Amino acid sequence: MSRLVLDTSAYSQFQRGHSEVVARIDTAQWVGFPSITVGELETGFRLGRRYDLNREVLDSFLGNSVVELIVIDGRVAQIYAEIVVALRKSGRPLPTNDIWIAACAASVGATVLTFDVHFKQIDRVGALVLE
Repeated sequence: MSRLVLDTSAYSQFQRGHSEVVARIDTAQWVGFPSITVGELETGFRLGRRYDLNREVLDSFLGNSVVELIVIDGRVAQIYAEIVVALRKSGRPLPTNDIWIAACAASVGATVLTFDVHFKQIDRVGALVLE
């Protein structure tokens, strides 16, 4: 069973028609979408010129039956803290939002689909890093 969690780079490339991303998402049985990713996208939409169109496309994507919004709850927060501590102890700080996304993925037992290689530094979660 294919369970993926998308970060912002994966969603953006999906919308651009990147063939491997499209294939992975189209064949996934479940796609998690962290609220952190929504926040990053919403920021970009508001800074851009096509807010209404981008928001409509995102809402349509989120309405797909295989896509589930992952919200930050106590379990995700605990995993986030564990990842932060492990990264700090190993001297490998990463962007905060990406740690939240990894915590979301770990909480649901899914792999992060991303273009950001630094997800490979997080031992707690699997990452499928595309180019």
